[in-house]
Amino acid sequence: MRIVSGRLKGRRIIAPKHLPVRPTTDMAKEALFNILNNKYFIEDLKVLDLFAGIGSISFEFASRGCDDITAVDGHHACVRFLESTNHELDTNLTTIKSDAFKFLERNNQKFDLIFADPPYDLEQNKFQKLVDLVFDRDLLNENGSLIIEHSKNTDLSKDKRLTQQRKYGSNIFSFFEKQE
Repeated sequence: MRIVSGRLKGRRIIAPKHLPVRPTTDMAKEALFNILNNKYFIEDLKVLDLFAGIGSISFEFASRGCDDITAVDGHHACVRFLESTNHELDTNLTTIKSDAFKFLERNNQKFDLIFADPPYDLEQNKFQKLVDLVFDRDLLNENGSLIIEHSKNTDLSKDKRLTQQRKYGSNIFSFFEKQE
């Protein structure tokens, strides 16, 4: 995995083989950030990265100037890797070892952008639970977005808060926003 843009552009982050991760592809990540750059000033965002893995998305935000990033992962070795990479790259990531669902249930902070990249084999109802927790607990700031990365086997198109879906290779990004 490499960082696509910003001050750390071109830096490679290589995950140890024993970690249970599937980093977002460079092509999909670049497309995602093109969308985000048209909507937000990345530097001003407060970001939550759920199922952060090796931090592909978190470190991309950090490279582009965002300094309020919380990366949550339930796997101890992933969190250790995030912390060591955070130190190595001199970024300002806050790392939390927690199950993403439990984190959302007890968190009281609001975010401008919540990105979730759960395992693709997660049950369909768990994907919907992510969406429901974010909106039922009012965890997005005004004009905030929830973005869930998933495979074509997961259908999130029926949720009324879905505003768009973008497909890049085998990755789909579903964007959700508050409905006033």
